[in-house]
Amino acid sequence: MPVSHPPVNYDQFPSLRIELRDSGVLHVVLDAPGLNSVGPQMHRDLADIWPEIDRDPDVRVVLVRGEGTAFSSGGSFDLIEETMGGFADRVRIMREARDLVLNMVNCDKPVVSAIHGPAVGAGLVVALLADISVAGRNAKIIDGHTKLGVAAGDHAAICWPLLVGMAKAKYYLLTCRPLSGAEAERIGLVSTCVDDGEVLATATQLAEDLAQGAQTAIRWTKHSLNYWYRMFAPAFETALGLEFIGFSGPDVHEGLAAHREKRPARFAAGPESTAARPR
Repeated sequence: MPVSHPPVNYDQFPSLRIELRDSGVLHVVLDAPGLNSVGPQMHRDLADIWPEIDRDPDVRVVLVRGEGTAFSSGGSFDLIEETMGGFADRVRIMREARDLVLNMVNCDKPVVSAIHGPAVGAGLVVALLADISVAGRNAKIIDGHTKLGVAAGDHAAICWPLLVGMAKAKYYLLTCRPLSGAEAERIGLVSTCVDDGEVLATATQLAEDLAQGAQTAIRWTKHSLNYWYRMFAPAFETALGLEFIGFSGPDVHEGLAAHREKRPARFAAGPESTAARPR
């Protein structure tokens, strides 16, 4: 007998705007102050929503986008300060960061992202782990971890070297240099690049096309391809752990202050003891 599941209640993810279309395309919209910055509630919601989507029989494809002029400006000051706080908060947020990545990787429903304006930090995770990413030519893509004073955890180690190669991954992750959507397409970080005004229409059409396709074939193809990401899970776990150790150190305080004050950070010299280096 077929197994029935209770209907998914998307109200349990209050920070996200959820719109299910008749075609089976579920729009997940990041809609928050500060250019859709990812606060504590949105961080939890982005981590936990993917298993619910995966078991929703009405959903064929997911389209994730940001409201207004940005995809997402990344983690909010509230989220960063909470992560810098007590041990229990840091462990909980690290679990959410792990779940966000692994739940997206293990969600068999195809995901399309529509990237316009800034796409940074925690928001960038969702944009780049989507199966098909559509970027505007003038989108501004930044992994800002080292500029904040922590290791590039989150999604970076699991997908950047695979998408763009090690040389480009190190260049952008170590320097936090921004990429336009056009450059991101050129180096293979995103699937395709279109004029800024065409991002949502293009992503929507791709999602609608996928929703009309053979669902089992599409999902099994995605599931098989994502074993490339699963193979890099040890690198991901290492980067994530080192990132969250960094949130207990001194550099992140200076990085956050510089970000608030809109000035270059003045980081202290690194530890001289080789015993402090990760191995």
